[in-house]
Amino acid sequence: RTTDTVVVGAYDQDAPSPDEQRLTIEKVFKNPKFNMLTIRDDITLLKLATPARLSARVSPVCLPQATDDFPGGMTCVTTGWGLTDPNGTAPSCPHPHPYPALTRCPQGDSGGPLVCQKDGAWTLVGIVSWGSSTCDPNVPGVYARVTMLRDWINSILAAN
Repeated sequence: RTTDTVVVGAYDQDAPSPDEQRLTIEKVFKNPKFNMLTIRDDITLLKLATPARLSARVSPVCLPQATDDFPGGMTCVTTGWGLTDPNGTAPSCPHPHPYPALTRCPQGDSGGPLVCQKDGAWTLVGIVSWGSSTCDPNVPGVYARVTMLRDWINSILAAN
């Protein structure tokens, strides 16, 4: 919703920092191919009314090409403010959590990034979609695959 606010540069939910920015959303782009039954194509893009100021805590991430490959063994992490305890009701600490991919089961991190280090740069490989509500290690976390969404992303970027 354009009435929501995007917060970037936040590190501690209890103590705003000079790097923290609250940005207005100008436009929301929901993927028309999103399927609630299969949860495929789970992506929404936001156009900000003003650009974020880049800083030590705010930086862009690279987008992969549709043909990029990310083999096993790469350094990948996901970050978010979600729960680290499936029985918890609030974040166990007020800081964002960087997780080595597939080692934790944070709840409430949907929409967060899965980034992998490729050629010395962090590349957005996935977007947290869904997973086990009980952090069952036998149930994988599910991510929207950014390489498969590049055509749609490119069409939105070209038109806006």
